[in-house]
Amino acid sequence: MRSFILQPRPPYRLDLTVWVLRRLPVNAMDRWDGEAYRRVLVMDGIPVEVTVRQIGSAAAPKLHVELKGTRITSSIKESVRDTLTKTLGLDIDLTPFYRMAQTDPKLADLIRRYVGFKPPRLPTIFETIVNGIACQQLSLSVGVQLLNRFCATWGLEWGGQHAFPRPEELRSTKVEELRALGFSNRKSQWILDRARGITEKTFDLEELSGLEDVEVTMRLRQLPGFGRWTAQYVLLRGLGRLDVFPADDVGSQNKFKRWLSLEERPDYAAIYQIIDRWRPYRGLIYFYLLLEQQARQGLLGNENRLD
Repeated sequence: MRSFILQPRPPYRLDLTVWVLRRLPVNAMDRWDGEAYRRVLVMDGIPVEVTVRQIGSAAAPKLHVELKGTRITSSIKESVRDTLTKTLGLDIDLTPFYRMAQTDPKLADLIRRYVGFKPPRLPTIFETIVNGIACQQLSLSVGVQLLNRFCATWGLEWGGQHAFPRPEELRSTKVEELRALGFSNRKSQWILDRARGITEKTFDLEELSGLEDVEVTMRLRQLPGFGRWTAQYVLLRGLGRLDVFPADDVGSQNKFKRWLSLEERPDYAAIYQIIDRWRPYRGLIYFYLLLEQQARQGLLGNENRLD
């Protein structure tokens, strides 16, 4: 069997979750055609195209998963199952967050249109690190285009689509090759240094998962190329730490200003002063503000589908 069913914790909406995962329509890695989410994952060294469709309602959700590849073993199926559970937030229970939002009219108004969204994570911490470095001090659109080229150049391929490159695929890559794609010299070096640190076992990604947020931030900021924003980006999008809001992000500061009708764009300290009352879910606000922007751009479907 090359297909199986997943049952997310309700309520659940694949469309909203995937849009926060992919961020922009130009994302060639995380593809969405209005009905199905597709991505190439590498499992046991084999590229596998994964297609996910929601066949149940948001209130009674079921996801149909189909796999395509040269060899689909039971081990690969289980690895895909585990990866999707993490990346698509299938097991996350937001009931306490919904309960908290009911006591705050401003927060309740923000999230009510997106019931069923679950916070996604990128499949690997390495991918999250590269995403964070690529998007530093650039528009999100430019950063995603850089990542598209990066994947098309070094990612394993299936059916014309590419997986995100693993550190081992970058073993012999030179800084000049990344620069030819549009990365700066420093970003190229930082990415390759992290890839080599992983393959040479001098940089332990798995260790980060067991550390507290403060310790993760401290470890990452000791590395070249990691400021506060990049470290917090890894915490939220890579490690699933839902209380972390990357508030140095100018785009998010502008979203925050629009949401609360502020006279000036708030800085890092101002945002954290406002969101402190929403612990331990402050990072969720980051995602809901992205959904708000995507809704204004007409990217989302029916925003109230709970049947």
